[in-house]
Amino acid sequence: MVGMRGAYGGGGYSNGNESRPLGAAAAAPMTTSTEIASMAVHKVAPPPPQSTASKMKARVKETFFPDDPFRGFKGQPLGTQWLMAVKYLFPILDWLPGYSLSLFKSDLISGLTIASLAIPQGISYAKLASLPPIIGLYSSFVPPMVYAVLGSSRDLAVGPVSIASLVMGSMLRDAVSPSGEPLLFLQLAFTSTLFAGVVQASLGILRLGFIIDFLSRATLVGFMAGAAIIVSLQQLKALLGITHFTTQMGLVPVMASVFHHTKEWSWQTILMGVCFLVFLLAARHVSMRWPKLFWVSACAPLASVIISTLLVFLFKAQNHGISIIGQLKCGLNRPSWDKLLFDPTYLGLTMKTGLITGILSLTEGIAVGRTFASLKDYQVDGNKEMMAIGLMNVVGSCTSCYVTTGAFSRSAVNHNAGCKTAMSNVVMALTVMVTLLFLMPLFVYTPNVVLGAIIIAAVIGLIDFPAVYQIWRMDKMDFLVCVCAFAGVIFISVQEGLAIAVGLSVFRVLMQITRPKMTVQGKIMGTDIYRDLHQYKEAQRVPGILILAIEAPINFANSNYLNERIKRWIEEENSTQNKQTELHVVILDLSGL
Repeated sequence: MVGMRGAYGGGGYSNGNESRPLGAAAAAPMTTSTEIASMAVHKVAPPPPQSTASKMKARVKETFFPDDPFRGFKGQPLGTQWLMAVKYLFPILDWLPGYSLSLFKSDLISGLTIASLAIPQGISYAKLASLPPIIGLYSSFVPPMVYAVLGSSRDLAVGPVSIASLVMGSMLRDAVSPSGEPLLFLQLAFTSTLFAGVVQASLGILRLGFIIDFLSRATLVGFMAGAAIIVSLQQLKALLGITHFTTQMGLVPVMASVFHHTKEWSWQTILMGVCFLVFLLAARHVSMRWPKLFWVSACAPLASVIISTLLVFLFKAQNHGISIIGQLKCGLNRPSWDKLLFDPTYLGLTMKTGLITGILSLTEGIAVGRTFASLKDYQVDGNKEMMAIGLMNVVGSCTSCYVTTGAFSRSAVNHNAGCKTAMSNVVMALTVMVTLLFLMPLFVYTPNVVLGAIIIAAVIGLIDFPAVYQIWRMDKMDFLVCVCAFAGVIFISVQEGLAIAVGLSVFRVLMQITRPKMTVQGKIMGTDIYRDLHQYKEAQRVPGILILAIEAPINFANSNYLNERIKRWIEEENSTQNKQTELHVVILDLSGL
């Protein structure tokens, strides 16, 4: 076999005075192995010499500052640089000086609309986290105000979300009973929120946002679908009127608990729950079918709360098996820094809970923010968003709030209502403030079954069947990751399901690095183009030549594999070739590296 006499990696070769470049996935025109062997190959020029410090500086800058956030500071006077730095830290200073009455009108409508959704959802999600309902309203007041100052998204509507509420409640319940030790449970929730905020802000400050990229789309689709089903199953307690319900989250124990307590089922509760669930799902369908009627689904939860509360009050339904929220105290958020608990007994639990809920809520918030930013053609700085969401939760942990982020359902309503700036979050927060100060007695007779129906209607949209089908068509390995995430959440637990999915995603990345794809190239007849024989049926092998394209970087982790795989390919070629077409040359196409 004739060996290669040069390197093919973005360079080319010449035959006489004629120079031909090597294509992205093809070798240059050739006919026989003799001509190949006689070609003089141009060598790739080495890069300009650099010191080790310069190389390290360039690598660190590209890794942690790929967007070069300080490029606008260059050449500016010192005073201008300070002003730009303040605006970078507080994005509100960018849009507030030019704020107008016309913008406020749009934000006012958006803020009031999302407030009608945030109030019932805040109460419902707090109960999902096994926290007092008032904590959900507290978490819809202070965090949105903080985000309006620090956040860069115009569309993100901040507040409690179902997944973070579910995870926090399930993890803390494993150690402490919310009914047996309510104060301790509340302290652990606030402390976990503090750690979640610290993790989120640290990722932004240290420019480590790429870590959340390990939560691939397939992982998130499977996890969200599984979590949505688990959340819905947990609401069977309220929908059926069951008093003694399991504290476990898996599918099997939940269904076993449901059918073991059939004597506790209340037909009045079931009737009310089914009626309002159908109403909420119908409103959601109307808004999806006709986007201009977005306000129908936005106002449906609050309308459900009002109507159900009136029904319970008029017919004294609390005396007929329908449980109600009960008395809620009026007043704004109380300081809670004295409730932060750093007892070594629970420190590991709160740190773990904060880490998991922080990563989940951060991923959801950034994904939602980027989605709506792309629709309006503006940029959202991911690292800045991490700092904003993190600091928002740190402040929230000191003001009786639990983990919050940008929720997709509220953000979609905010976007469709025509919001222009983050002022819509301020309007929503002020509306919640008025509710906390004056309207809390109105929620005394609100039935728990309606809150359960609101949660089910909100999380059902997390089950994305078209995305699952698309993942199946595009990549079967990604589909396996999606299914494992879904099954892990359903049959084991929320956190273990997420860990399994992330582990599979990381394993897949490692497999792609250590086992890079290699293809055999052939010449498309009538052209000078070389392509993969398996993808292009019209491509044909060049007699006596084996062209192998390596489609991944070569490094220490895959060098032995590549060496062994090339040798095996050569042995296979020699065993199948006849004497007339004996293998003479092996060409490695490295132009993709």
